[in-house]
Amino acid sequence: MNFLRGVMGGPSAGPQPSGAETIQKLCDRVASSTLLDDRRDAVRALKSLSKKYRLEVGIQAMEHLIHVLQTDRSDSEIIGYALDTLYNVISNDLEEEEQEENLPKQVDDLGSQFTEIFIKQQENVTLLLTLVEEFDFHVRWPGVKLLTSLLKQQGPQVQQIILVSPMGVSRLMDLLADSREVIRNDGVLLLQQLTKSNAAIQKIVAFENAFERLLDIITEEGNSDGGIVVEDCLLLLQNLLKNNNSNQNFFKEGSYIQRMKPWFEVGDDNCGWSAQKVTNLHLMLQLVRVLVSPTNPPGATSSCQKAMFHCGLLQQLCTILMATGVPADILTETINTVSEVIRGCQINQDYFASVNAPSNPPRPAIVVLLMSMVNERQPFVLRCAVLYCFQCFLYKNQKGQGEIVSTLLPSTIDATGNSVSAGQLLCGGLFSTDSLSNWCAAVALAHALQENATLKEQLLRVQLATSIGNPPVSLLQQCTNILSQGDKIDRRGSKVQTRVGLLMLLCTWLSNCSIAVTHFLHNPANIPFLTGQIAENLGEEEQLVQGLCALLLGISIYYNDNSLENYRKEKLKQLIEKRIGRENFIEKLGFISKHELYSRAAQKPQPSFSSPDHMMFDHEFTKLVKELEGIISKAIYKSSEEDKKEEEVKKTLEQHDNIVTHYKKVIREQDQELEELKQQVNTLKSQNEQLQATVTQQVSQIQQHKDQYNLLKVQLGKDTQHYNSHGETFQMNGIPLEEVSKLKEELEEWKNKHELLQGQLREKDSVIEKLKSSQLEMGTTEQSSQTSKSGGLDLNNELQKELETLRSQIQLQSTEIIKLQSENQKLQLMNTAADPVLGDSSATAAKNPEVEGRLLQEVKDLKSEVKALSEEKASLKQHLDSCNSTVAILQDQKSKLQQEVAESKKEQDDLLVLLADQDQKLSALKNKLKELGEPVEDEDDIESGDQGDDDEDGEEEEQD
Repeated sequence: MNFLRGVMGGPSAGPQPSGAETIQKLCDRVASSTLLDDRRDAVRALKSLSKKYRLEVGIQAMEHLIHVLQTDRSDSEIIGYALDTLYNVISNDLEEEEQEENLPKQVDDLGSQFTEIFIKQQENVTLLLTLVEEFDFHVRWPGVKLLTSLLKQQGPQVQQIILVSPMGVSRLMDLLADSREVIRNDGVLLLQQLTKSNAAIQKIVAFENAFERLLDIITEEGNSDGGIVVEDCLLLLQNLLKNNNSNQNFFKEGSYIQRMKPWFEVGDDNCGWSAQKVTNLHLMLQLVRVLVSPTNPPGATSSCQKAMFHCGLLQQLCTILMATGVPADILTETINTVSEVIRGCQINQDYFASVNAPSNPPRPAIVVLLMSMVNERQPFVLRCAVLYCFQCFLYKNQKGQGEIVSTLLPSTIDATGNSVSAGQLLCGGLFSTDSLSNWCAAVALAHALQENATLKEQLLRVQLATSIGNPPVSLLQQCTNILSQGDKIDRRGSKVQTRVGLLMLLCTWLSNCSIAVTHFLHNPANIPFLTGQIAENLGEEEQLVQGLCALLLGISIYYNDNSLENYRKEKLKQLIEKRIGRENFIEKLGFISKHELYSRAAQKPQPSFSSPDHMMFDHEFTKLVKELEGIISKAIYKSSEEDKKEEEVKKTLEQHDNIVTHYKKVIREQDQELEELKQQVNTLKSQNEQLQATVTQQVSQIQQHKDQYNLLKVQLGKDTQHYNSHGETFQMNGIPLEEVSKLKEELEEWKNKHELLQGQLREKDSVIEKLKSSQLEMGTTEQSSQTSKSGGLDLNNELQKELETLRSQIQLQSTEIIKLQSENQKLQLMNTAADPVLGDSSATAAKNPEVEGRLLQEVKDLKSEVKALSEEKASLKQHLDSCNSTVAILQDQKSKLQQEVAESKKEQDDLLVLLADQDQKLSALKNKLKELGEPVEDEDDIESGDQGDDDEDGEEEEQD
């Protein structure tokens, strides 16, 4: 209250104005009246006075108004009046006719001070959040406006109160779903203030489905053609996404980037854009840049760039880039946006290289943009944007760098002159009379050489025709010629700017390229020029040039390969000592990093300058200076002996690196071999499992066949007994005799087929015997190679065991087949015994028809049994085929094992040779030790001693 008294007090004394007395009476009425209507009328009167008597109402009525909000919540009308009154007191948004020239500062102080009083009790903000939840328009809308004003005045404090309030942010998110546009739009403004510079609230708002709702509002309002509501939504989206990696990732994962594509659909007629559309499109482009900003984590930026390419957003931006009638500021921002979408992303850079302008004949978009960059009539900001686009196109893009440099090489220049290439435009800008074009072309060409030693060497081949009748000169020579001429050429703009650009190009070109340094030193005028520039005492403008000359001379020393006798490292250092002085040289070199423009350029990749005169340094060049400044300072103070030692160390390191790379290659090859061996082991294991499965299946099938055979044998025994007992009935009918003859023929076929099967079994037995003999030989070789390859022996032993089990199973199968053959022979004997009975049956046939029917039925049964036997024969044949395949697989495994044994034997021989060499060396060392008088124990003595100890221990144990 002391503050309020100070505000009310003033230098003049006298009676208070009638307005203050009225406000006091109204406050008493609000506080003491028992009727709701009286309180409502009093609050309405305070609202009408709150704009004119803002100070008095705020001082006297704020406490009563807060009390009304707490006690009279059942009456929406009085709550609305109270909220409006508080808004008028706290808000600084006064009407224009009420503002005076000397009031703004006082107004700002009043708003923040009244806000501080209101939020001093955190319950007031919590109460306001509950009122915002009310659906009544007269309560919700004033509550939204009041909360927005509080956030404008004391943002961080109110944000913290809302953050700790239960469901505070979620309550406010419901405003975006309100069907009344006024509340929805003011809710967007409220969320703008709420999300400023508060990452925690930004995350909560984002995960409350804010992206979906805001994008829906933008679509409903007509995208870029919408009104100020679209602008407010875009500003809120920027608050949520800028410098917030979590929300950016959520935006990308939610496929919201795809929904941005319709924003940039422009028609053929782009004339007459409204100011609101320009603002909306400008904010939309800035939102795209927020997602792919170079300051974001590289992984997040790369994923957003790829998503923009796959959804067609980059293609849409390139369409705007090449469209006609687009406003200049939108075109500039589009170029900057495309630059950051393609920066460091190979797929996007390749697409941008394929974009053509709609001209006749079509020209690449890069060429059209470079034409704008070297054209001095174009706006300065547009030229800076084109330079940034070219830099981003070449950033980590060796393919694009090679394409740009190739347009300068003699073999690729268009002799007809019908088309202009990027290289020709850069050379034209490099040697024009406009200093800004010189600087931009030099920086662009330096980016084409960035971190690419091959292109630096290729660029030395570029030859330029300076004038008719004179021989061509190299590009490097022409750059140094222009640099040495200095002020003699009449240029538009800053003359220092041209020299700074050329020196940056030369420093980038010569760094980490000894061949380029040799070409530079081959011109006898270059070193005297540099030393002369460094040694002079010039003004502040020339100090920057002196520092760059010192950097170029230091690069010529550090990357010098001493191929030119007159310009060896030591001689150049002596020249600096005599003409400049080492301390003076280091001081001039430090002028670069101490310059104000250097610090500005080092902050971010985009070249943003207030005027062309401030355009001196490039962001990538500042990295090069930071890297080389300390190295050059050390190199100047090094002696020739230290240089020699350093060169030797470099050579040793190179050799070491070569050895390391060789061993890495060997290890890589061994890893590949190990992987192949593992795969082979896995395949062998799988084959083994398959073989085991087939063997178990065959065993089960054999058991089934055995059971079926036993059943058939029992049935046939019964049938033969029946035939012997009823042999007389066969003499009465001639038809069964034909059936019996057929049965005899089928039995003969069975006999022949069994003989064939026996021959095949004999062949398989011989093959198995051969495998046994080969396995015995393999066993002897495996015992000899046991010390050299234990892992392979284990695998071989397992395979041998599996092979033995397979052999035993095959032998069991062969014995089963022999049993079947013996049983078949018994059946044949029984058949032959039954034949005479069948022959005599034709003469003595019986007359009983019942007996004939029974005989026919039995013959049919015999035929079915013969069919079953033939099916069993087919299954046995299939079993033999499977045995054949098993034997073939075993033979293959045997050959592989033989190969492995041969390899292990070879390795054993190598180890034996190594052991012999080691024994010889050990014996020689023992002899030397004996000659020197050192006691040496032989291994035999040690072994005998150990055996003696063991014997003594054994005797003691026996005694015990």
